[in-house]
Amino acid sequence: MSKKRIKRKKLHKKLFTKNRLLILNEDTFEELFSVRLTLMNVFVVATLGAIVLISITTVIIAFTPLREYIPGYSSSKLKRDATELALKSDSLTLALKKNEAYIQSIQKVLNGELEYAKFNKDSIMNIEEPVPQQNLNATEEEIELRNEVAEQEKKAAQQSKLKGQSTKKQK
Repeated sequence: MSKKRIKRKKLHKKLFTKNRLLILNEDTFEELFSVRLTLMNVFVVATLGAIVLISITTVIIAFTPLREYIPGYSSSKLKRDATELALKSDSLTLALKKNEAYIQSIQKVLNGELEYAKFNKDSIMNIEEPVPQQNLNATEEEIELRNEVAEQEKKAAQQSKLKGQSTKKQK
């Protein structure tokens, strides 16, 4: 027989040899508990126990407030508050810019740098942040589509001219 086969038989014999686990009372030698086990049974039970323990721990952490103590996770209340504060700070920044522009205009009027007739409170209050420039250049797909539409329009115009000429000849 080959060496591999001999090793497999030895391993199989070790894994499936039946052993007895006894728990005895040391004073009276009374048998309290007895179990017949194999090494394979112990391995399977230990593996299943570890899987169950890991699963329960994962479920507890994932679906309870304990996850907030893990770095990287934050509570939904914290996220909501952060979003709300960001919106408030944006609106306050805009209001501050408007107020600064208004005050500067008033200072110009008071210093005599600006004529009162040119001063308009509404135009100052309507000052907003500049709109960011967007890329309005056509993409290759849009250019191709425009060319196709132009060709179709030319064909339609030629066909209508031909129909117009044929109706004139018939009259």
